[in-house]
Amino acid sequence: MELQEKVPVSIFTDVDKDVFLREIYPKRRPAVLRGVSLGPCLEKWTAEYLGQKGGDKEVKIHVSTVPQMDFLHKNFAYRTLPFSEFVKRASEQKHSDFFLSEDESYYLRSLGEDVRKEPADLSKQFPDLAEDFHIPQFFAPDQFFSSVFRISSCGLQLWTHYDVMDNLLAQVTGMKRVVLYSPQDALHLYLSGDKSEVVDIDSPDLKRFPDFVKAKRYECVLEPGDLLFIPALWFHNTVALQFGVGVNVFWRHLPADSYDKKDPYGNKDPVAAARALQALERALHTLDELPADYRDFYGRRMIQRIQKRTYCDSLTSTAMQEDADGTLPSGQFTKPG
Repeated sequence: MELQEKVPVSIFTDVDKDVFLREIYPKRRPAVLRGVSLGPCLEKWTAEYLGQKGGDKEVKIHVSTVPQMDFLHKNFAYRTLPFSEFVKRASEQKHSDFFLSEDESYYLRSLGEDVRKEPADLSKQFPDLAEDFHIPQFFAPDQFFSSVFRISSCGLQLWTHYDVMDNLLAQVTGMKRVVLYSPQDALHLYLSGDKSEVVDIDSPDLKRFPDFVKAKRYECVLEPGDLLFIPALWFHNTVALQFGVGVNVFWRHLPADSYDKKDPYGNKDPVAAARALQALERALHTLDELPADYRDFYGRRMIQRIQKRTYCDSLTSTAMQEDADGTLPSGQFTKPG
């Protein structure tokens, strides 16, 4: 089978805010930050401690009979458990109490109090645990959007998707493999909304997804205490190599009015992008009024105009330069406000 090109994600140590903003953030590339202080959570957050602090607070979780969760085809069920019971089950390999099967997999993505209006915030949903976790101050406080608690059974794999905000994934306990794909490889990922239809990225069905091999695969393994910077629009797929606990911190790096105000998850396309996609859909419906050969001709002209207006050659050239010599000129991208 033809294989994707693989690139290891760069690892940086001794990173503070100044180093992050000057040397890492402008490149708009994923980066593992090792040695950043995350607080006492690294020592404290055992399964037993989490259960004690989280107590009987009920949480909505994903439960699946297979470890490879697929959001497009919904091969999992939503269930509710007391937090302490959820942590106990998620940390087990076999379950005496279960919903679907004794080896079912569990996944928690914390939610806001009002899931339709409020983003997740660790300090509000789990205030006792939030005291143990120190959010890296790599962005202005008014840019903060959410802090998402994530807990996974060993072996659990999450679907490939992108987010519209920059974020840091803090791996507090356990180890996690993360595979990422550049936004410029979006056309090779067979998208349905913000998700890839290629569920099995390690053994893809190349008859259904022949172009998937063209996407360059960036990969890293996060150890306890590692931070992964995931720039907005970068696709990512995670596998929990062990029972693990993490926190995702998202922030608004575009002007605040760029984002959909009715988006507690932070994954809706920016307002201008959503309007453009709607306009495109209307334009395509208009083309349906023409015979097939005319649709083909004017469709190709539309594609050409979109490429001329939107494709950014500087992104491609700078990426090629970085791959060639490991450096990238500063000032190519706007730094956060």
